[in-house]
Amino acid sequence: MIIKFGELMEPKQQITFEFSQEVEKEQREMQSGNIIPIQKEKTKNSRGRKSIKEMSEELEKVVIPDDEILFQKQYYSIGEVAEMFNVNTSLLRYWEGEFGMQLRKNRKGDRFFTPADVKNLQLIHDLVRRRKFTIEGAKDYLKKNTRADDKYVMIQSLQRLKIFLLELKAHL
Repeated sequence: MIIKFGELMEPKQQITFEFSQEVEKEQREMQSGNIIPIQKEKTKNSRGRKSIKEMSEELEKVVIPDDEILFQKQYYSIGEVAEMFNVNTSLLRYWEGEFGMQLRKNRKGDRFFTPADVKNLQLIHDLVRRRKFTIEGAKDYLKKNTRADDKYVMIQSLQRLKIFLLELKAHL
């Protein structure tokens, strides 16, 4: 059997190149023409310190009801309090142990927070999350400044007054 050059060879597709001014949004493989997915930039690791912008966005999500509404209920479950602060329940349990909080527990072991406990947690959350105290630093601050909660209440009322005045200015 005699084989001539080119008889058994299959015809190859011709590769063409298009040179245009527009940049294609999708890239294709050279021979098969399959779409190559565009690699996105690597997302930053979620561990470690957050940026100031991320922290301020998180602080805006904290929704603690006013005292009139807060003190209507005698006890709040750990899930309700975690929703108020937009944190995990494990963090609240950790803070309970670190700051020596004495919470009420039922026979099952569920933790219940009084409105005073919620206010205390609000101060701890402010120290640790907004003012960036370490746990030890927050403990020392609370021990040395017995009237720290009064100062915090004053700061909150001044912040509410500032928001009110800014809204009033915007409507003029």
